[in-house]
Amino acid sequence: MNLGASVIEQNAVSAGAPPATALKVVCVCGARPNFMKIAPLLTAFRRSGAIRATLVHTGQHYDATMSALFFDELGIPCPDANLEVGSATHAVQTAEVMKRFEPLLLNDPPDWVVVVGDVNSTLACALVASKLGIAVAHVEAGLRSFDRSMPEEINRILTDSISDLLLVSEPSGLTNLRREGIPEERIRFVGNVMIDALFRHRQRAAESTILQKLGLTERRYVTVTLHRPANVDDPETLHVITAAFAAIARELPIVFPVHPRTRSRLAQASLATRAASIDGLHLLDPLGYLDFLKLMSHSAVVLTDSGGIQEETTILRVPCLTLRPNTERPITLTHGTNRLVDASAPSIIAAVREARTNHRTEIAAPPLWDGRAAERITDCLLAAPRGSPAQRAAGFMPAA
Repeated sequence: MNLGASVIEQNAVSAGAPPATALKVVCVCGARPNFMKIAPLLTAFRRSGAIRATLVHTGQHYDATMSALFFDELGIPCPDANLEVGSATHAVQTAEVMKRFEPLLLNDPPDWVVVVGDVNSTLACALVASKLGIAVAHVEAGLRSFDRSMPEEINRILTDSISDLLLVSEPSGLTNLRREGIPEERIRFVGNVMIDALFRHRQRAAESTILQKLGLTERRYVTVTLHRPANVDDPETLHVITAAFAAIARELPIVFPVHPRTRSRLAQASLATRAASIDGLHLLDPLGYLDFLKLMSHSAVVLTDSGGIQEETTILRVPCLTLRPNTERPITLTHGTNRLVDASAPSIIAAVREARTNHRTEIAAPPLWDGRAAERITDCLLAAPRGSPAQRAAGFMPAA
């Protein structure tokens, strides 16, 4: 997979390679939400001069064009390996990642495997590393929706249970991990690495011309993203949501970058033609990071079922309506601009109207959402003993 030259690669040449004694870290990404978390980590690892990081892309999100765009915009280097697993059922996809990831670790065992988020690739690679006795660090540990009908919740719980270093983005994560009996010495509160990416690229995103291209006026449109099965897999629910969009679009334009899964479900529910005919509803292909950040930043309201967007809108101080009964990021409810909304047309329409008129603007950033989470994660890895607890107990690794 050729993603082209990258900012990090160019800087690494000028900065010089890490010494032979550097900490060997394998970073895993698999889906677009992972990219925004991996990018600041790779930059911080390089700047430390003490970590030799390699990047494995599992190919869980396998659109080469979109991957290339995100990698280029975020300054992510070409992956050292692309597992190219593609789409499949949860079991098949998880198994394929494990089968293809294991030989990489057997061939060149690292000191750490760093996994981010809660996708199938996160759990699969953590399982492989743990069973090989390689230490695992989980970025975004401790988040819980307490809804096990969500595949991501299962991935989060299992990944945390086998990780050696749990890197927490918000205070609720600390509470959840302690309640689950995770030893205190494995937990670190480091902040939100996704916000690092937002801060770093916000100025470049401001230069995007996406609003002009779409004929939009700042604060005079709604941005929508939907992809979770609860919202898009049931035709009746999708009909209800589409009806709400038709009503909202009579008052404000709606910009809807459509996830491939959602586009497929619209077609299966015989809604594709109906949605395309709604005046004021702009159905777009998925956008790159910079265009989407610009679009989000100037929205009147963002309607989503994404976890990361709840966090980004909190920092951007843009009102967010989350079309879910729960969230694993409760700080966005108590500290930010986020609100949960049920999937009924009257609720969605009323929530959009209310968010436009009662928007909070004076909101402080949540603790440690300051653009330096990747630096703190780097420090945690460098300060930790090399090797997993099992390796050290067996005498394979030094205790410190």
